[in-house]
Order: sequence, then structure tokens, then C-alpha cells
Amino acid sequence: MENMRSRPITSDAPFSLARSLDGSNDFTRETALSVGQANTDSAIIHGENLAVLDSLGDAIKGRVKCVYIDPPYNNAEVYRHYDDRLGRRVWLDRMTHRMRALRETLSSDGSLWVSIDDSELHNLRQIGDDVFQPENFIATVVWNHRKTRENRRPFSTNHEYILCFAKNAEAFKRSRNLLAATPEILSRYKNPDKDPRGAWQSITANVQDGHATKSQFYTLVSPSGRRHEPPKGRCWVYSQAKMESEIRAGRVYFGRDGNAVPRLKKYLSEAKIGIAPSTLWMADEVGTTDSAKKHLLSVLTKEDVFDTPKPEELIQRILHVASNPGDLILDAYLGSGTTASVAMKMGRNFLGIEQGPHIATHCVKRLRAVHDGEGGGISPLVGWEGGSGCAFYSHRSKLTRV
Repeated sequence: MENMRSRPITSDAPFSLARSLDGSNDFTRETALSVGQANTDSAIIHGENLAVLDSLGDAIKGRVKCVYIDPPYNNAEVYRHYDDRLGRRVWLDRMTHRMRALRETLSSDGSLWVSIDDSELHNLRQIGDDVFQPENFIATVVWNHRKTRENRRPFSTNHEYILCFAKNAEAFKRSRNLLAATPEILSRYKNPDKDPRGAWQSITANVQDGHATKSQFYTLVSPSGRRHEPPKGRCWVYSQAKMESEIRAGRVYFGRDGNAVPRLKKYLSEAKIGIAPSTLWMADEVGTTDSAKKHLLSVLTKEDVFDTPKPEELIQRILHVASNPGDLILDAYLGSGTTASVAMKMGRNFLGIEQGPHIATHCVKRLRAVHDGEGGGISPLVGWEGGSGCAFYSHRSKLTRV
């Protein structure tokens, strides 16, 4: 299957995931397995992901702000809940079809994030470039997924990867969110002159003169009477009239004695404070596989816990960067339900797809705990106290088509 089945949207009403699912003969709502609010616009679906996306067709096309998937790595390992030995040709074919289908669900500024290890990293990047085009590749994130050392192998592998592709790289760049500013950045803002507008840091008042106008070349006279010329090859950032207005408003700083080189005040209250996410995500910032297991043991039984779960802090960072409250999040390999749990706690709507029976045993149990105010994972970070919910649906076909 090369593309999702096209189906016209027959209503001009605002998009509703629940209405789309309830209005389709391909899905059956399982009330006994649903969680929390009956009128929720979040859902988890028991079915094969490509078949589910095919059935949803145009109903979900362009609706998803962020897709995160943790697919099989094809690393020849056998885990408690799945066998990761597909063979390269089968794995490549399956991932190609699913990434094509998932791209169709993304909004114009949406993004797809995929977890992977060294086994198929290079092939996954090639698939992503083919599906999204190379110019829409955003980054390879290196996640420090374990702190302990593995001495049984030639090298102790302490990292995995997350590849990020965008529907449109420029649109994603405009809409993506910054991470919170570090204490070091915030410490740069002070208020030595007791400015009533609050803490500020000084920034240069001159710029390169390559595109300057004549109005930016003048002698700046400070309130103390000292005269200042812009450095060679540079000009003042403002015209003389604008600069004098800023000086009268107290927005230009001349040092404690009033005779220093003029600098502009950048106020903390007016600044968009934040930092671009780096491509190296350390364990102390976003958790590890071991920390994720410990969290799940507080919610599920030892037998229920997956071998390689993702920590909620890791998914929180992805959803923070790539989405906003109220956006729709999609995870087509729901696994133990981490993406759905984090989306619920962060105020996002979500669609989770899983073909294994653990969607009813593990995921529902976990999401009910989240609904009831479960306090692990990111709960303390976001002030989670419970609520929300999701509907449970069964898809008419659970067979893998491709």
C-alpha cells in the first residue's frame, strides 16, 4: 500500500477524532476498556497500524502535530513482548510504508520523531530522506539511555538515537518551541540601577554598517555629556531620534558612572527566554531505560513491564518542542503507553495504535492510573493531579497488510 485510502470529509464541522472513529464501520468502541471522560477526543486503537491509518484515510490527513514512534529496531533481539528479528528486507519495506502513511497525517508544521539504535540507523535515515525529502530532515538526537557500563561487549553502548523529520522544515522551525532557559542564562539578568521595569541584561547598541541608512551614523551624546562614535565599520542600531527617545526612557545604559559605552537594556519581562534544543540529551535530563522501568513497576506488575520502555521525561521533551496543548499526538507503536500517558499529562489529545493484546492489559491499566492521578514520571514536573481520559476502539482487521 503506497498511500492511505482517500476518503472525502463530508462535514464542515471542526475536526473530531471521536466523531471520525464512531462514524466509521471499521472501528468499534469498547466502552468497558475506555478511560475517564466519555466525550474525550483522545483514543487508543487495537489494530495493525498501517491498516488503521488506511481506514482513517482523509479523516486524519493533516491533523497531527507530532508523531512519535518507537518501532522494532530489527536488532536481532528477542524481548518479552515481541520478537525483533524481522530481517532487513522485511523491516525496510514495513518502515517505508508506515513512514509514508504517517507523513500524510502531519499538519503543515508537523514533525515525525523515530527512536532507533545503531542496527538500522543509516537505513532509517535513508527511508526518511526518501519519504520527507532531505531538506526536511531536522536532526539526529543522541539519547544517553543508560548510565551503567556493559563490559561483555567490545564497547559499552550507552546511547540510542531519535531521528526528527518535518513535513516542512521552515514551517516546523517557525512553530517549534524552545526549551526553558537555564539558571546560567537567567542569572545574566540583573537590575543594578533599580529600573522599575525589572531585571535586564545589556546588549550592544551598534551593528555592522553593511545595510545601514544615513540616519544611523551620528555622534551619540550621553546624559553626562560624553560623546560616543560607533566603532569603525559599524553604526548605531537606532536612528538618532529613536536613540534619544530610548535614552530619555531609561532603556540605554551608560555604566554605573554614566560614562561607559552605551548599551541597550534587554528586559527579562519582555524577552522570549528559551534555548534551542541540542542534539545531545543526557540521562540526567530526560531519564534512562532503567528509570522508565522503575516508574512502570509502580503502575504495572513485573511481568507487564517492557524490556526497553522510554522514560516519560524523554517523551515530554519531544512533545514540548514539537507541539502545544490541545494538539493531536500520534503514536503508531504504542507499546506500554508512554506517549499516551505523557500526552494526557501535558494536555494534548492523542491517538495510540497497538496490535498486541497488551493494549488492553498494559496500556489501559496505565492510563487508568494516570487518570486517577498517578504521581510518577513527569507528574511532579507538570503538577499532574488526574483527569482527562481516552476512548478504546477495536479495528475490524488486526492483520498486517504489508
